[in-house]
Amino acid sequence: MTPRVKEILRNYDGNPPGVLSNLARLMMNGVLGGTGRLVILPVDQGFEHGPARSFAVNPSGYDPHSHFQLGIEAGCNAYAAPLGFLEAGAAEFAGQIPLILKLNNNDSLLDTKDPNSAITGSVREALRLGCCAVGYTIYPGSAHSQSMYQHLREITEEAKSYGLAVVVWSYPRGAGLSKEGETAIDVVAYAAQIAAQLGAHVIKVKVPSAHLEQAAAKKVYEAEKIKIGTPADRIRHVVQSTFDGRRIVIFSGGAKGEDQRMFDEARAIRDGGGFGSIIGRNSFQRQKPEALKFLSTVMKIYSGELA
Repeated sequence: MTPRVKEILRNYDGNPPGVLSNLARLMMNGVLGGTGRLVILPVDQGFEHGPARSFAVNPSGYDPHSHFQLGIEAGCNAYAAPLGFLEAGAAEFAGQIPLILKLNNNDSLLDTKDPNSAITGSVREALRLGCCAVGYTIYPGSAHSQSMYQHLREITEEAKSYGLAVVVWSYPRGAGLSKEGETAIDVVAYAAQIAAQLGAHVIKVKVPSAHLEQAAAKKVYEAEKIKIGTPADRIRHVVQSTFDGRRIVIFSGGAKGEDQRMFDEARAIRDGGGFGSIIGRNSFQRQKPEALKFLSTVMKIYSGELA
């Protein structure tokens, strides 16, 4: 284990040894193993957005094995997916990449401003599949957020009792937020803080914009002159909001976009003290050679090999 990984694990004092071992397993795997940086491959989009929207652009994505193979060949730290996809390949690829079982999901068939999600997996299933962690999405700002927090608390307690790490997708969304507000710096920082307070070991949020959504928060940001002028400043503030950087914070790659935007975001995450990225559609919606090249570039940025 590297000194950097040991340093990060010290921020999790009080957690069971099994949790620390699984966090180490997550951080020591792949191309970035030992650096304290992470690139995770998540493939829950088939459930969340539908198969054609997710995989038709690159039909190999319909095959669950293709995602295991991509994560392994690219040298990702871990692969995260719902129960069905993990079950379809966990035995075939056992021990080749750390797995994260996504325990809740939401489909897009009902258009609602206040999203909710169903629990679609269990801690026991994560153990059966050999996972190092479970994942759970919360929607701060949704009318259903309070019940999601309660479910997450119960799941977190059970996962920790078995030594599994907990990864929380914290995505602000709801009728009380504008579309711009979903990625506003004050809202994203708040969402990251909520996830940390609920016991998350790894927190996933979206890359924040400079927009300030809440009037009360805007007054404080302006009065205290909180630095949010550059992308790196905003990343630094989100990391600060997770117990002054004592929790691993990774950032979503979002919908498939221009490579240069993604590379610039990776540099901002690196320079702002973020721990890495969780990149789904921007990787698996490409043909494998292109996906491997893209992920390699992101990893080289995080390792410092590329400025």
